[in-house]
Amino acid sequence: MGLILLEALLALLVLVLIVWWTMFSGRQKGELPPPTDDDTDSHKK
Repeated sequence: MGLILLEALLALLVLVLIVWWTMFSGRQKGELPPPTDDDTDSHKK
């Protein structure tokens, strides 16, 4: 039983690391800045 819980915890840790890596790795300050009005106007045309 303990081995199954340890394996599930390890799988959860791997999932969290994959999500963190894909979202935040390589960006200087984490999240992207919100779009400005100039950015949204160019997509409407």
